[in-house]
Amino acid sequence: MSSSITSYLRLLLVHIVLIGVILTGGGWCQLLPATLAQSGGTVASENESANSPSALDPQENGLAEGRSTFWWLIETSGWIGLALLIISLYFVAKVTQCFLELRESVLMPPKFVARCHQLIAEREFTTLLATAKAENSEIGRVLTTAFSGLSIGIAEAREAVDRGADTLAVNLETKISMLAVIGSLGPMIGLLGTLKGMISSFSVIALSDQQMKASAVAGGISEALILTFEGVALSVPAIYFFAFFRNRVANLTVAVQNTADEIVKRVYLAAKNN
Repeated sequence: MSSSITSYLRLLLVHIVLIGVILTGGGWCQLLPATLAQSGGTVASENESANSPSALDPQENGLAEGRSTFWWLIETSGWIGLALLIISLYFVAKVTQCFLELRESVLMPPKFVARCHQLIAEREFTTLLATAKAENSEIGRVLTTAFSGLSIGIAEAREAVDRGADTLAVNLETKISMLAVIGSLGPMIGLLGTLKGMISSFSVIALSDQQMKASAVAGGISEALILTFEGVALSVPAIYFFAFFRNRVANLTVAVQNTADEIVKRVYLAAKNN
């Protein structure tokens, strides 16, 4: 459990750092050339520095531009951007959980499988059944059901394995279903931000009796585009990871089914030849 929490915290920290880099990327890109130019240039007089356009125009100052860009993006995103940020953090946690749980070593512990083959070779069928019942993994539950039907016949036991594999597939798909929801929900929330921004811009145009401020109109359009970008940026990785884990679920289900079926057949043959 501690390793799972550590992995989640690391991925969460990386996610937050990436968000910060994206938001402050424009400011840092402008800060670096300004710093290099300042260190490589000659020292001017105080009067020339005070009267220069770069000193009077705050847009030419890289540090000020970096800070204003960061806070401007936060203020423009507003509560819709906060909702997207919360969903993105949940998305990171869900992907981490899937990476930790959807593994062959978790669904089919190698020590348990090796123990089953050892007990079959030793003809310890009672101990094998007790071991399967005590095992808290997916293959342990499948084998417990299959061994119960083995007393009727091999056909019934293999059918129980198939039913257990179907149940396993449904349970694993439930764990990844929220990724599909996030992939569909991201653009919808971004569209809500688009509508909000466009309504804000057109309301400025509609309510302007005399002179319309271009900055007020551009603010609404910027809000619409930024929130649309954030929604799509959340949706694309969610759809990708949903497809990725769906394929992994299919492969793991087949692996568990084949391993359980092999163990059941070995038990049947060993008991028959005993």
